[in-house]
Amino acid sequence: MSQSVNQQSVIKTKGLCRHFGSLKAIENLDFEVGKGQIYGFLGPNGCGKTTAIRMLTGLLLPTSGEIEILGLTLPRDAEKLRLKIGYMTQKFSLYDDLTVKENLKFIAKIYGLSRSEQQSRIAELLETYGLDQKADQLAGSMSGGQKQRLGLAAATMHKPELLFLDEPTSAVDPENRRNFWEKLFDLCEQGTTILVSTHYMDEAERCHKLAILEAGVKRADGSPDELMQNMGAQVVEIESNQLRQLKQQLIVLPEVISAAQLGSRLRVLVKDSCDDPLGFLAQQTRLDKSALTLVRPSLEDVFVTCTGKGRQ
Repeated sequence: MSQSVNQQSVIKTKGLCRHFGSLKAIENLDFEVGKGQIYGFLGPNGCGKTTAIRMLTGLLLPTSGEIEILGLTLPRDAEKLRLKIGYMTQKFSLYDDLTVKENLKFIAKIYGLSRSEQQSRIAELLETYGLDQKADQLAGSMSGGQKQRLGLAAATMHKPELLFLDEPTSAVDPENRRNFWEKLFDLCEQGTTILVSTHYMDEAERCHKLAILEAGVKRADGSPDELMQNMGAQVVEIESNQLRQLKQQLIVLPEVISAAQLGSRLRVLVKDSCDDPLGFLAQQTRLDKSALTLVRPSLEDVFVTCTGKGRQ
């Protein structure tokens, strides 16, 4: 039985579209998420991440296309799906004038937990998310990181099979972001499938698989390693005391996808069609080859190659 569940896709979409008048917020989105994966939507604000999640949770009707989640068809089975999924919105959506414990009690009642189930589950969540000392504090007086943990506790109250997180770490510091991701991996290990949207490259690299979205269109998808290996470019870093001039000189060349300054180095993406990127750039810049280094691609490099200038 468990084997067939593992083979089954938890999320599958085909030709998914959502238009708002002439605006094509999502256009022909096809993707698939396997059980127990953390799948990421990576893209800038306005690329369609939230619109896609709202369709996948049954909150927004698609203009066209097919959605299958946990074996159910949307929008037809939206009501049946509601108890099987958790959803944490970008903006803190609990009650500021209730305490931590009161918020969790309210959520537990919505999901129909019995009184004994409420007590044990709330106690478990307060401990798991480090909120046991904050149980009687008003939610509105909490820090961004504490609100984030409370939001995740509320979203997982009913032990959902599938969890949707819409830019959950946009308002917290790097340490809280790291701790939050540790909690996501714990959930994943327990069998929860997670779809998370982000515009942070370091978070996207933590996902098992991800889709890069731009203006409602999926530009690429796969594991971070696959995307980096197949991005069709090589990355060279140049050391020089004239980086601004070098950048202007290089970005006009057809072989160069982009050039960006990182401190005292210039990071240059060169198309794979260029057989010897080091030799080519040394010749163009008239620098010694010792000033140039071939380096490992990053997810940001992938993003640049498959969006914006990289498609021209």
